[in-house]
Amino acid sequence: MYNLWSDRKHVFPENIVHVAAFAGHIEFMMEMIKLKPTFARKLNQAGFSPMHLALQNDRTHAVLRLLRFDEGLVRVKGREDLTPLHHVVQTGNVDLLIKLLAVCPEAIEDVTVRDLAVKNDMFEAFQVLVGWLIRSRHGAAQRWEKELLSWADIDGNTVLHIAAIRHRPRVMEVLLEHLHPYQINAKNLEGLTALDIQSQYPWNERQADRTIDMLSKAGGLSGSSSSLPNTSTSSFHIDSLKEKMTWYEKWIKAGRRMKGMPHEMRNILLC
Repeated sequence: MYNLWSDRKHVFPENIVHVAAFAGHIEFMMEMIKLKPTFARKLNQAGFSPMHLALQNDRTHAVLRLLRFDEGLVRVKGREDLTPLHHVVQTGNVDLLIKLLAVCPEAIEDVTVRDLAVKNDMFEAFQVLVGWLIRSRHGAAQRWEKELLSWADIDGNTVLHIAAIRHRPRVMEVLLEHLHPYQINAKNLEGLTALDIQSQYPWNERQADRTIDMLSKAGGLSGSSSSLPNTSTSSFHIDSLKEKMTWYEKWIKAGRRMKGMPHEMRNILLC
């Protein structure tokens, strides 16, 4: 172990826990963390925590042991503000993604569906993220769902806009199953809805027609439609929150009162 540390310390100055995590020496790693718990969150000069390094070298068991020690380690921001959860989504490891979200659901606040799923075209990871958002019984799940699926970039493009621009019909299909009308018909800063974008981009004509039909059946409208109020995405969101909750939303809210996860269940999941 000392030789391994000696070899790497000239590359990136780091503590011995970084080296142990990268190499998968779990017992030694945990002994060092017990002696100095702050090592578990410390970044090396390259900007990576022990959990980041374990993930980079496919040391899944080391990741799970670190998670058992402190579930908050999955939210430690490293280089470019990326957390271990970002890494898991970007690599498409959906099994580990499910475990991380189950143990630390608050970690979902650190990611955006647009950046991690649509941009990288990780469709399976995207499905898992959206599915988890819809099914989560966490007390903040309803807020997370609305914020993440309605999130817009500097150009006012939501996840649905981006999916239309990048021509991701499968992503759009998943989104349309869960979005409200105000989200489906949100306008970007150019005043375009997802339907407008899909109609303008020169994709395969047959596929484009199918996607346009899918959007239309889901209630998609053009930004110039007289039946679509000339208001921003945030205004649509505000109006929707003023409305009475549907029976389905009440049912979801009741289920989400069951917060947290028993300690015993958490340990079983991380075994």
